[in-house]
Amino acid sequence: MLDWLTEHKIPIGKTAKTAFDWLQEVGEPFFDWLSVVLEGLIDAILWVLQTPHPLFVIAAFAGLTYALQRSWKTALFIALGFLFILNQDYWEETTESLTLVLSACVVCMAIGVPIGIAAAHRPRLFKAMRPVLDLMQTLPTFVYLIPAIVFFGIGMVPGLIATVIFVLPAPIRLTHLGVSSTPTPLLEAAQAFGATPRQTLLKVELPYALPQIMAGLNQTIMLSLSMVVIAALVGADGLGVPVVRALNQVNTALGFESGFVIVVVAIMLDRMLRVERK
Repeated sequence: MLDWLTEHKIPIGKTAKTAFDWLQEVGEPFFDWLSVVLEGLIDAILWVLQTPHPLFVIAAFAGLTYALQRSWKTALFIALGFLFILNQDYWEETTESLTLVLSACVVCMAIGVPIGIAAAHRPRLFKAMRPVLDLMQTLPTFVYLIPAIVFFGIGMVPGLIATVIFVLPAPIRLTHLGVSSTPTPLLEAAQAFGATPRQTLLKVELPYALPQIMAGLNQTIMLSLSMVVIAALVGADGLGVPVVRALNQVNTALGFESGFVIVVVAIMLDRMLRVERK
């Protein structure tokens, strides 16, 4: 009985391989174009972070933190965190990882926020999307590396693609939550004053949903950092490279050193972008 069942298994793997082979053949021009666009985005962010002197970059991050949080203590914490990274001689790897994280944020927020808004206004759409979002978040992240390598080769771009697929559900879900939880009295008041749907979205729903949207950005950053080590397996530069090297060499010192720097980066980005509802 069991032998018959296993001999007639559902061809999930073969179907996926056939689909990816077809996509690779038909979509090669699109994937080449997308690779060029993403490489341009990565190179631009990397140039901004690596061309100036590190102290200027640290000052810029501290100033941005103060502008966002209005707290000199938080800005000082960010500056000290970057100085610690500089002290540990991980500046280049940190800027490369920040490039991957920031690129993932740009792509995920540009795609996730509009989809989240559309899903909040169309419950049936969100109901249909939910299984897909669950699949994207629960499928082992290493699986994403296989089609990423097939379509984009080795380097930062396949690492970015795998990161985006894994991270994208977070901004979609949290944007949907924020917009759909806008109090009905606020919406009714806007409609009573003659607001159009566009004005209601821009002046009522999005301002109310801003903490959830920023939480989605925060989750995007945290999840992207969790992909740093995995992205290193497909040739992506950054803090994941010394972690993988430490694993291969069973180098405890290198592993804890690079891992602790990743934790510091995660805490700094979390403090920079934390938004609380007033």
